[in-house]
Amino acid sequence: MTNEIIKPITARYFQNQKQAKEKLTMLTAYDYSTAKYIDECGIDSILVGDSVGMTVLGYDSTINVTIEDMLTFTKAVSRGVKRALVIADMPFLSYHVSKEQTILNAGKLIQAGAKAVKLEGASDFILDEIKHLTESGINVVGHLGFTPQYINTIGGYFVQGKSYENTLKLLEAAKKLEANGAFALVLEMVPEESAKYISENLNIPTIGIGAGRYCDGQVLVIDDIIGKYSSHVPKFVKQYANVKETMKDAISKYNKEVKNGFFPSPEYIFTLQEEERAKLENTVV
Repeated sequence: MTNEIIKPITARYFQNQKQAKEKLTMLTAYDYSTAKYIDECGIDSILVGDSVGMTVLGYDSTINVTIEDMLTFTKAVSRGVKRALVIADMPFLSYHVSKEQTILNAGKLIQAGAKAVKLEGASDFILDEIKHLTESGINVVGHLGFTPQYINTIGGYFVQGKSYENTLKLLEAAKKLEANGAFALVLEMVPEESAKYISENLNIPTIGIGAGRYCDGQVLVIDDIIGKYSSHVPKFVKQYANVKETMKDAISKYNKEVKNGFFPSPEYIFTLQEEERAKLENTVV
């Protein structure tokens, strides 16, 4: 009996799926065991998102996340993955200063186990950086629509591309990202009709989050879909479980049983052999 050969997913797979009109699946992960379970369930790609800032580190937004944080979580996730394509977010100000710093930080994420990095926005500076990254052999995913790292300038969590003109601007930006080497594009909080139009006019696949049914794939935050992170549940999130209540129930039972002396009960205890126990019982200190 031979072990099954697992073929890792690549950027080319994303392109093939779009051409075949097959949907792509993506979830976030921040730790080894969660990444392992996601991978075993057949999800195509795992995003080590800077959403870790809120779901794990307790920040109010993503802008407090550092490259050091992302390296730690990327390493953990990568150790749990055999098949899925691991994409790491480049955090706030890790790719906005110089091309040299961008290459250095992206290279660190790749060395940590990521197979691609994700950047937000499509300014001339960022487009140039994406071209530089891809020419250096680093896969890049773009991100348009609502871009969390720009929360202070956007002014809040608002749907983007809500008019004909703004949809055309998003498409123009998306085409520039494609032309400069991005192999996929995340569209966040964009009207369904706008996302559909953009997706149909790109050669690279779109991954939607709050962008309707017609993107080439979907991504959600793992803590949202399992009901673990409950500070805010966006409109576009479907919860498939309620891990928060399961955890609280288990923790409460443990707390009660320890205080009442019910845990640990005999089945959870190691004991000495009778001869050794007798020696202890007959020894006076």
